[in-house]
Amino acid sequence: MKGLPRSLARAAGGSELTPRRVRYEVKNVTVPVAATGDADAFGTGVVIGDLPEGNILLLGGISYLQFTTADTDLTTTWTGLYAVGTAPMAADATLTSTEADLISSVVLAAATSRTSPLTKGNKAATALLDNTGGAMEVNLNVVVDNTGIASGGAADLTANGYVDLVFIVLGDN
Repeated sequence: MKGLPRSLARAAGGSELTPRRVRYEVKNVTVPVAATGDADAFGTGVVIGDLPEGNILLLGGISYLQFTTADTDLTTTWTGLYAVGTAPMAADATLTSTEADLISSVVLAAATSRTSPLTKGNKAATALLDNTGGAMEVNLNVVVDNTGIASGGAADLTANGYVDLVFIVLGDN
């Protein structure tokens, strides 16, 4: 990276171009999911990127993701949910709060031959994220409905698509 882009990237806080749109490419990302007994299966969040340090005003986001597997622990017509958040999913197999604060929870319609349809997710509401510590990550969280996975089963989903986030960095501490 040379010239103006490099200079802008090294500029003092508050002088960066705003708002920023960042694309997080999701290419052949493995999302392991596992069920405990007859409960929904879930993946505990796969990091697909980082957020910049500072106070981040999230203006919105959109995603287009598709999930596929060859694992026979999943039925050929499995269903589920996905979300993108600043935290990995907890062990309760629900997508709430910081597990879905970047892209809200979205339903994955029935798969065909173990491949979900390309599914659009979004986040229309603004939010202020405190990343002054610089540790926030972008986590892809997935739930597979219990009717689509064998009791106690596990599978690796392969995710493809992208997540676009639009935000403004308001400064740091």
